Amino acid sequence: MRLTTIAASIALAAGMSSAVTSTMAADVEVLHWWTAGGEAAALDVLKQDLETQGVGWKDMPVAGGGGEAAMTTLRARVTAGNAPTAVQMLGFDITDWANEDVLANLNDVAATENWDAVVPTALQAFSKHDGNWIAAPVNVHSTNWVWISKSALDAAGGKAPESWEELVAVLDAMKANGITPLAHGGQPWQDATIFDAVVLSMGNEFYKQSMIDLDMDALSGEEMVEVFKRMETLRSYVDDNFSGRDWNLASAMVIEGKAGMQMMGDWAKGEFLKAGQTPGEDFLCIRFPGTQGSVTFNSDQFAMFGQEGDADAQQKMAAAILSPTFQSAFNVVKGSVPARTDVSDAEFDDCGKKGMKDLAEANEAGSLFGSMAHGHAAPAAVKNAVYDVVTQHFNGGLSNEEAAEELANAVDAVL
Repeated sequence: MRLTTIAASIALAAGMSSAVTSTMAADVEVLHWWTAGGEAAALDVLKQDLETQGVGWKDMPVAGGGGEAAMTTLRARVTAGNAPTAVQMLGFDITDWANEDVLANLNDVAATENWDAVVPTALQAFSKHDGNWIAAPVNVHSTNWVWISKSALDAAGGKAPESWEELVAVLDAMKANGITPLAHGGQPWQDATIFDAVVLSMGNEFYKQSMIDLDMDALSGEEMVEVFKRMETLRSYVDDNFSGRDWNLASAMVIEGKAGMQMMGDWAKGEFLKAGQTPGEDFLCIRFPGTQGSVTFNSDQFAMFGQEGDADAQQKMAAAILSPTFQSAFNVVKGSVPARTDVSDAEFDDCGKKGMKDLAEANEAGSLFGSMAHGHAAPAAVKNAVYDVVTQHFNGGLSNEEAAEELANAVDAVL
């Protein structure tokens, strides 16, 4: 398997120079966790780019929406001396691999394509390491979304909630109407996704202090006790069979009218679109009440492992990933928004347009924060410590006060 031919073919698919047309096609092995319906459809955009140039796609999917299983598989492959060609990575996972000095340097293409000017600053914290570009972001996902069945909301009064009190009122009305108010999958990363949004709803400064600065007083104080109290309230609206449910199956509950809403990142939109639903008509997309104007994000990025003699090809592959045409085509399908700020929103639906607008405004206002739940607020050891406490509490193992105290202790233990 030759990375040179892979990169050249991808470059052609993105409309780069025809000077690489004589390169022999080959298979590309891609390690990723895009296995759900909407995600798989988005991945097809990249597959088709390759296939039009005669490049075979060797898929290496590792199920698990948070990517933990994929990173375990990657470690085993690298240890065995058999790294995949390209690897989907998130946040501090990229930083960890960069610290091992095994990722390709992408400075040349970054300079040529002026990435510094078009990639949001918050993303660059992960795309760059020690001043060097070491990953090409594919998208920006924001995580503080609520996806609401339009028919269920109409039956519950028709007004999208804008505050915590309004959210509880809508959930109560949905429960009274005989459906599951909140579709949720009982997996640690899903519990933490809701937790992220609840923390952010307490204020930007509190989110920064607790999730990014890891301030012990913020982690253990009264505001955090209130966060866990709200998590306990949300738990009361989840059905009894939530444990172990994959996130896309929770989305299906909303799509099929069995549940009223889901609190999940914008990758969920792909499930609604794949089911033939239309934003504004069949479902609504709103920011978690109390977080309007702020965005928590994660960003799927592709990193390639440094291989001697393949630097030029790696630059071309990275350029293809960040080309405006590909960024638009991919993110329209994926449900995310482009990882560069100069891409037109013309092809995006209403939720996509809102996502792009929200991202730009949050970036300008300084209210764009890396998501703790998705590995962009703190290193993996901290994230996993948060997962453990949040999930234990969500399943009734800790009181609200105990959870806040244990959260601080757990984070302190891994710092």
